Amino acid sequence: MMNPQLDPMTLSRETVNRKALFLRACRCEPVERVPVWIMRQAGRYLPEYRAIRQKHNFLEVCKTPELAIEVSLQPHRILGVDAVIVFSDILIPAGAMGLPFELSDKGPVIESPLRTAAQIRELSSFDPEEETGFLMKTIRGLVRELGPNVPVLGFAAAPWTLACYMIEGHGKDGFPAAKTMLYSDPSVFRDLLERIARATARYLRAQIDAGAAAVQLFDTWVGELTLDQYREFALPATQLLIEEIGAGDTPVILYTKASSHLLAAAAESGANVLSVDWRVDLATVRELVGPRIALQGNVDPCALLGPEEGVRQAARDAVESTGGIGHILNLGHGILQQTPVENARAFVQAGQAAAVIDKVRMEGAR
Repeated sequence: MMNPQLDPMTLSRETVNRKALFLRACRCEPVERVPVWIMRQAGRYLPEYRAIRQKHNFLEVCKTPELAIEVSLQPHRILGVDAVIVFSDILIPAGAMGLPFELSDKGPVIESPLRTAAQIRELSSFDPEEETGFLMKTIRGLVRELGPNVPVLGFAAAPWTLACYMIEGHGKDGFPAAKTMLYSDPSVFRDLLERIARATARYLRAQIDAGAAAVQLFDTWVGELTLDQYREFALPATQLLIEEIGAGDTPVILYTKASSHLLAAAAESGANVLSVDWRVDLATVRELVGPRIALQGNVDPCALLGPEEGVRQAARDAVESTGGIGHILNLGHGILQQTPVENARAFVQAGQAAAVIDKVRMEGAR
């Protein structure tokens, strides 16, 4: 029989202020337990989400605040997650900058990808409230619905990852068109990254002004770069973006995938939280980046396809590796479509119940 103290509906009504809990974790401050959410938590593993998608396509849901609010809230209601990330897509700014796109079953497709300096110069810097006001309306609606005790998270793609899609036109192993521009015309490539960084900063600033308690940058494809390339191209653009946001006390989370060779450099980005995949050990990353940058992650999404006790153990192991201080429990990438809902719920519950070990305030926080 399920422990009533861990029932998701009970958790949604518990007295803990989840927003305060989340923000303390981002600041590496003491917490009574780790906060837990799941990347791609509003998605096709949920029957309730699939029911909406049978009637509406992906972009229609993104651009219709009433629908986006509903699907954003589903994981909070069903799983009891501690944070609600707004339902949207990382290519929304690309469309606002003047690159229309479609989302097919095989992923995003940009009809006229960038190939020349002239195309890049024609990109719009766009007003977020004018061109992407539907997203800001969704965030405001979520904040009203959830009240002051649950954090709403905004997000965008980091410059390198968005540039990959804008140049390639779709997802592709290695992103050869993007790499070609990087090698053949690095000054043009830097110009594109800077334009993306400045436009995305305004976009995320608007999300914060709409009520987002934190924002996450997704640099999913940064692992394609060498360390030298990262320091020369992607890192300066990410640093510019974070500086331009002017986030103040609002945490910025930077997610990178397949990036163990880049993490020490990523810690220089200005992000408050590094979100990492399952290929790295959290305790090792903590030693690498020090005690003042929080960590997010990093359970393998495939772990949620196995037995429920294995799911719970994976969550407990991740928390134990950090002691629960300066840690937001999450997966190392998005939840998979075939994940049983009961396993997703078990992951959340196990993380919320895991013991937090102060470790003498992370050895004095040095």
